[in-house]
Amino acid sequence: MTSSTSLIHPDLRDTHLDDRTLDLTLSKTWGTGHGLMARLTTVDHKIIGRRFILTAFFFLALGGLAAVAMRIQLARPENGFVGPDLYNQLFTMHGTTMMFLFAVPVMEAFAIYLVPLMVGTRNIAFPRLNAFSYWVYLFGGLFLWVSFFLNIGPDAGWFAYVPLSGPEYGPGKRVDVWAQMVTFTEISALAVAVEIVVTILKQRAPGMTLDRIPLFVWAMLVTSFLILFAMPAVMVASTALILDRLVGTHFFNPAEGGDALLWQHLFWFFGHPEVYIIFLPATGMVSAIIPVFARRPVFGYLALVLSLIATGFLSFGLWVHHMFATGIPKLGASFFTASSMLIAIPNGIQIFCWIATLWSGRPVFRTPLLFVLGFFFIFVAGGLTGVMVASVPLDLQVHDTYFVVAHFHYVLIGGAVFPLIGAVYYWFPKITGRMLNERMGQWNFWLAFIGFNAAFFPMHILGLAGMPRRIYTYPVEVGWGGMNLFVTAGALVFFGSFVLLLVNGLRSLAHGEPAGPNPWSADTLEWATASPPPPYNFARIPVVTHREPLWKEREVLPVVTGLRVDARELLVGTVAAATPEMRESSPEPSIWPLLAALALGATFVASIFTPWAVVWGAIPIAIALTAWFWPKGSPEDEQ
Repeated sequence: MTSSTSLIHPDLRDTHLDDRTLDLTLSKTWGTGHGLMARLTTVDHKIIGRRFILTAFFFLALGGLAAVAMRIQLARPENGFVGPDLYNQLFTMHGTTMMFLFAVPVMEAFAIYLVPLMVGTRNIAFPRLNAFSYWVYLFGGLFLWVSFFLNIGPDAGWFAYVPLSGPEYGPGKRVDVWAQMVTFTEISALAVAVEIVVTILKQRAPGMTLDRIPLFVWAMLVTSFLILFAMPAVMVASTALILDRLVGTHFFNPAEGGDALLWQHLFWFFGHPEVYIIFLPATGMVSAIIPVFARRPVFGYLALVLSLIATGFLSFGLWVHHMFATGIPKLGASFFTASSMLIAIPNGIQIFCWIATLWSGRPVFRTPLLFVLGFFFIFVAGGLTGVMVASVPLDLQVHDTYFVVAHFHYVLIGGAVFPLIGAVYYWFPKITGRMLNERMGQWNFWLAFIGFNAAFFPMHILGLAGMPRRIYTYPVEVGWGGMNLFVTAGALVFFGSFVLLLVNGLRSLAHGEPAGPNPWSADTLEWATASPPPPYNFARIPVVTHREPLWKEREVLPVVTGLRVDARELLVGTVAAATPEMRESSPEPSIWPLLAALALGATFVASIFTPWAVVWGAIPIAIALTAWFWPKGSPEDEQ
């Protein structure tokens, strides 16, 4: 039997319909039709989330190939595999792709797919904005990589320091491509952040109070606020850079009253929170995986939530530790040294809570948990070197050496990519309805773990030996050749682990074991529906009575009834208690988000050739937005 709470509604409701009729009716109401137009107009968060995930991994592959090319070039001294100009493009494309086109978008992609399911709603907030955000992201990424293949790829580094990226030292359109790509991706990221915040705060299932929100959802809420406060800084910086280059302003030109260091302040005010924008979703993934495979509720739920929030706040007080070599005042350097060490405290609390969960549970060592254990080792090592470079005397010695390259790869790959691959193995059954092969998964983990450490640990030694970053070759007599060859071999093994992941995914899609709704016996709401979920997510909206609802209500979840089934309708509740307040119409599919993204993309691309493109491009953008927001439907829909 199901317990239910009815919401009064005069139209067709889900209250008295049998399960089959309800499924057919809701599938017709919420489903995406067949054909090209239906695919282009869909607003289903699951379809858009899958597109985000696949596109992000496509860009990961391109960025990985750029890294492999760099490592082959550096495998031996005075190598001629690529020349200096192409090498500059490769390392810029690698860093830009990984940071702007993979790391942040893939974390938001998982949130787009999973957050509505985890909070018990039928679609994400502002679904047309969600579709728009994907198209803008796709066009920005394609713009960058098409430019690279046309030999106008950016070549000033993923950080584009001025004056190197300014008009005097960066002629042509290469830097303009980079700066405009930033605008594409940040608009997309900001739009997704707004959707996630509203979905979490207003569309949670009845009973899902703040202390019952899954930890992955908490992580995405904090991450979304970081995006909203951090990313405008880099958009302002890239816009000012474009104006300096194309219009003749002097924001970063000291000879005309500008300031070159202003770029670094604006960029790193975004850049260090960016690290935690990537890392915090990964911690949410770890907090989702560990309890399931430890077979017990997570230890220290409140401490984990407060650690997420504290990390988010503290991340905005660290950016100057990237600038210790710029001659900043010693008192300021001392403050940022202290704050850089302080942020280790909430991160350490999370590590101890996870270890306590595993210690007091009955761990089952499946592939997702192996990647989490790999994350423990690699991220802690990266955190220790982070504390080291937070010290000004040491940082001045290793700044711009391979020691720093090793550090941030340990933090970003160990702290984000290893949990992410664990999450792929964990949620692949939910997204596809198929299990990934466990034996191939374990091979995948060991190849990744061994290859990563073989590739990046020796870079610490190379950095201490004096090897600088961003060089395309080096002389024989410096003695770095043998270790660089070893690093390249490790990088190839690490790259091979991703090839194995791809093979496992394709094989499992075709021949994998059917997953069922909850193959891991997990505790959160996304596992309460079919795998893959139906278009409407839940036939009846669940009522949450416990932090681990599927472990508390093992037989059947209580549900709330009364929503219309002949129209797209969501349940909106209070922020703190998730008490139902109203029924809200969810927008139908529309072509206008795509057309608006096309108009915006064409305007951005044309604007690097003439500023007048902004003026003329505003016309099609205004037309598309007007059609997008033009009132439609019944009076109730417009209330």
